[in-house]
Amino acid sequence: MSYKTDYKIEGFFEYVVPPLEGFWWQDNVDGVDCSNKDTFNWISVIRLPDFITKKDFDWAIEAAAKKKKLDCFSAEFLTIDEGLCVQIMHLGAFDDEPSTVEIMDAFLLQNGYENDFNDERLHHEIYLSDARKVVPEKWKTVIRHPIKKK
Repeated sequence: MSYKTDYKIEGFFEYVVPPLEGFWWQDNVDGVDCSNKDTFNWISVIRLPDFITKKDFDWAIEAAAKKKKLDCFSAEFLTIDEGLCVQIMHLGAFDDEPSTVEIMDAFLLQNGYENDFNDERLHHEIYLSDARKVVPEKWKTVIRHPIKKK
C-alpha cells in the first residue's frame, strides 16, 4: 500500500500478494516425522517482490504500528536460498500429506537423489488454497523438500 502514501519504493509496481508459505522442522528428528505433529516447529512467510529492501520492510512495520495499531515488530526480513529441491502438488487435507511425500521420495530414489534436511534446509509448504474458504478435500499445497545427489 506504499503507493497510497508519501513513501516511495524504488522500482515499485503493483503486484498480487503471493500465497502463504510455511517451513516446518522437528528438533532431534532426521527428516520429517508426520506421525508426531506435536513436535513440529514452524515459521510462516510471504514472498516479497525483489524490489522490496530491508529499509522498505522496516518502513512497513513502523507504518503498521502507527496507522493500524498492529505489533509486527517480531516479523523478520529473510532471504532464503533453498538450493536444489524437489516439489509435488498435494491435493487434500494436511493429514494426508505423508502419502504424497512417499510418492516424492520414491521419485528421488528412482532418479539418484535423497532428501537433504538440515538446520537451514527444511520441509517447505506453499498453501495455494485458503483453508478458511475451501473444504479440506480440495486444498492445494505445494510440498518442497531439499535434495542432493546420492
